[in-house]
Amino acid sequence: MHWIYLSPHLDDVVLSVGGLVWEQTTAGEKVEIWTVCAGDPFPPPYTPFAEELHTRWGTDGAKASAARRMEDQAACRVLRAQFRHSPIPDCIYRRIPESGAAVIRERDDLFRVYPPGEQYLVGDIAAWIRKSLPAGARLVSPLAMGGHIDHRLVRDAAESLQSPLWFYADYPYIIDDPLNHSDLRDQVVDYQPSFVQGITPQGLAAWQSAVAAYTSQISTFWGSLEEMRARIAAYHQEGGGSVLWQIWQKE
Repeated sequence: MHWIYLSPHLDDVVLSVGGLVWEQTTAGEKVEIWTVCAGDPFPPPYTPFAEELHTRWGTDGAKASAARRMEDQAACRVLRAQFRHSPIPDCIYRRIPESGAAVIRERDDLFRVYPPGEQYLVGDIAAWIRKSLPAGARLVSPLAMGGHIDHRLVRDAAESLQSPLWFYADYPYIIDDPLNHSDLRDQVVDYQPSFVQGITPQGLAAWQSAVAAYTSQISTFWGSLEEMRARIAAYHQEGGGSVLWQIWQKE
């Protein structure tokens, strides 16, 4: 089996289903992680919010994307997955073409519907996927739980291809909605579990090690590596990260 996982950012697939990916590659299946918003940023100036993130990540705008791509390559090596990176920049760097206005000015803007001025990206992302999608490969999209702008764009692009599509639940947003701080796991009732993979202790360890490769991003979600490992272990214990979903087909 050949699996193509779409990752909005340079960490989303590994965060969400890193253990599942490791189990697949260990079983001899071919897995690729295609990151959509992996390109270099446009030239500065950057918004104060983007600069705040650079400070937290320990880098600057000129180097941030390249550093994150290297982290992703290291994570993919842990999981024995191949990688592919799109030139589209992260939403924190993008501007509306017509007006030049920043798409993201503050943290909460990340989790709102993308503006009409970004609708063109759905077509651009779909074209990028279509160009290299192997015949017979299973394409896996984020569910876009939590509503992150880039996650919505990737899902919309994947669905526009009108091909069979599997979904993974976006971790950690599925257990902590970014705007309302609520658990979203009950929302998967709208989807059919179509692939379930038991994750062994070795798979869990690989998942945690792959997440640890994203050194710049740990502080986004956790206070330390130890907390990250504990939270992912707890999520795994509750059955998280082991299921791929499809939309229920009505009779």
